[in-house]
Amino acid sequence: MSRTVRDPPGPFHPAVAQRDIELEVAHCVGGVISPLLANIALHVLDEHLHRPWLADGAMSTSGRRRYRRDRGLPNWRIVRYADDFAVLVNGTLVDVETLREEIAQVLATIGLQLSPAKTRVVHLSEGFDFLGFHFQWRRKRGSHKWHVYTFVGDRPIRSLKAKVRALTPRTSQQEPRAVLIRLAQIMRGWSNYFRHAVAKNTFGRLAHFVWNRVVRWLRTLHRWTWTDFRRRFTTPTGRWKPLSADGVELFDLAAVPITRYRYRGAAIPSPWRTLQPA
Repeated sequence: MSRTVRDPPGPFHPAVAQRDIELEVAHCVGGVISPLLANIALHVLDEHLHRPWLADGAMSTSGRRRYRRDRGLPNWRIVRYADDFAVLVNGTLVDVETLREEIAQVLATIGLQLSPAKTRVVHLSEGFDFLGFHFQWRRKRGSHKWHVYTFVGDRPIRSLKAKVRALTPRTSQQEPRAVLIRLAQIMRGWSNYFRHAVAKNTFGRLAHFVWNRVVRWLRTLHRWTWTDFRRRFTTPTGRWKPLSADGVELFDLAAVPITRYRYRGAAIPSPWRTLQPA
């Protein structure tokens, strides 16, 4: 409704003086700017922990790191993404606790503190979760060699299953084509993220889970018996055909190729040019 001249004028907000303006921090958890703010705030932590790795630093070469370990001194390396970080320490439990106190002191200078619920000290043989992956030191099957393996964490698997269940309840009357498209979008993005881990068996089990969910839903939706369903989705020789609806096939997680991460050390190419000091 448009405003007429008979309407009373709205109240005017008083001018705000510059001295009355207080600094406010936006609550942007989950927002697109949140990682940027975390990188700005935690840059001081990166500088502190990376300082020994700079040229002529105490950990700048493999020889210097070996020299420290021979004398009982720890070596460490930080891996950080936004406000999530893991510090890998080659040392004793006392060294780890000392470094954690040092990190807490660095964070205190910028008004931050470690979360007691999320901060853990574990041995690599126990494993730890980071960015959806589970990292663990294990013995290679069939040998006496030990390696650090990267697995898919339990939480992302439960999250994917929950999304599949939400799309395929037995009482759902959604269009099958739309459901298969949405399932493909979810599983394609999920598999592209985790396909560099030890995930072949995980992908196979999840593909079996999704296939069963879709089969049960389609049978209920169309009131098919198991014989009707097999007649529609098997070849004359008895082989299963891909589940499909209106030309859209069910995305097969088991067919996603697994490409294990190739260790490159510090020789990781960057698209950003390093500015040379004037």
